[in-house]
Amino acid sequence: MSRWAEIEKDEPEFAARVRELFEAHDHKFMATLRRDGAPRISVVEARFTGGDVVMGMMGRSLKVADLRRDPRVALSSASDDVPGDPAAWAGDARMSGRAIEVPDPARPGEPSGVFRVDMNEVVLNSISRSEGLVVQAWRTGKGLERRPLG
Repeated sequence: MSRWAEIEKDEPEFAARVRELFEAHDHKFMATLRRDGAPRISVVEARFTGGDVVMGMMGRSLKVADLRRDPRVALSSASDDVPGDPAAWAGDARMSGRAIEVPDPARPGEPSGVFRVDMNEVVLNSISRSEGLVVQAWRTGKGLERRPLG
C-alpha cells in the first residue's frame, strides 16, 4: 500500500493528471462491500491534503459501516462525456486500496468518520488520436505501466 505522496514522488506528471481529474468535480464515486459481500456505490467527497487522499463521511452512514467492517475501497473520478473529438476528452481516473480511519485529535478514542486511502493501484484512462484508448496504471511495487488498447 502507498500513500498519495509516494505516488507524487514516484510519478509526478501522472499524479498531477490524476489529481486534476479528481479535483475537477466535488463528488467522486466510492465502491465498498456490504455485509453480505455485495458491492455498494456511494457518492463521497475526497480531498488531497498533506500527502494523502482523505474522505469525510457521516459517522452513522452505511458506507462508513462498510469501511469499518472491510476497509477495501475503490474511488472513481467523475467523468465528462466524450466530446465530438474523442482525443479532447479529459479522461477519468480511479484508485483502489484500503480506507484507514484517521483519529480525531479533539476526540481521542472515538470514531472520526474520516478516512485516508492507502492505495495499491491508481489508473488513468485517456484517448489518443494515434493509439485510441490508453490505460496507465500505477501499482505499489511495480510502478507505472502504460497500455494502449485502441
